[in-house]
Amino acid sequence: MLTQPFVHILLVDDHPLVRDGLRARLETIPHFAVVAEAGNATEALEQAGKQNIDLALMDINLAGGLNGIELTGRFNTLFPEIAVLMLSMHDKAEYVMQAIQAGARGYVLKDAPATDIITAIDTVMSGGIYYSAGLAKQLSRPMPPAMLLTPREREVLQFIATGKSNKHIAREMSLSVRTVETHRLNIKRKLGIEGQADLIRFALEQTQIK
Repeated sequence: MLTQPFVHILLVDDHPLVRDGLRARLETIPHFAVVAEAGNATEALEQAGKQNIDLALMDINLAGGLNGIELTGRFNTLFPEIAVLMLSMHDKAEYVMQAIQAGARGYVLKDAPATDIITAIDTVMSGGIYYSAGLAKQLSRPMPPAMLLTPREREVLQFIATGKSNKHIAREMSLSVRTVETHRLNIKRKLGIEGQADLIRFALEQTQIK
């Protein structure tokens, strides 16, 4: 049996009772540890700067200052090594798209089964993306496809349009080849693209649009 990688988690929610419930739920999982909590953006940034954190579980509604989507963008700039997973009561597609554009790697609804949060964390930490089932259905509706990509994924897409190999992209972006491969896979999943030729075609179309 494979051992799951240990995940150090930061909880970002302005309701202490919600954080208490999340901590109790998550710490029943042997490879999860809640190492920090924050009730607002200032506290979250402070904790991210001094704690060893792998993933931030973040609500959108925060008291004062930045909201969770804005804070995700700040995390993506200052702490790109920390994965952000949104946990919110908002189930509208526009919230999901804004969160993903800001750099979130997944979006789970607060009323989803407890197992969804666990699966989402493991999926995100394995390099994948995760949406609650109801959100995935909404996101299947027609919308500008590139809007679902993170800034990093759009950057990879630009390299793909020029025909660059994973090794070249990794060197240019100071990433591992495996990370670039994961970005390619995530782009395909989000856009519903299967073949390499279709991915290159889409990348070229986006470049021409710009």
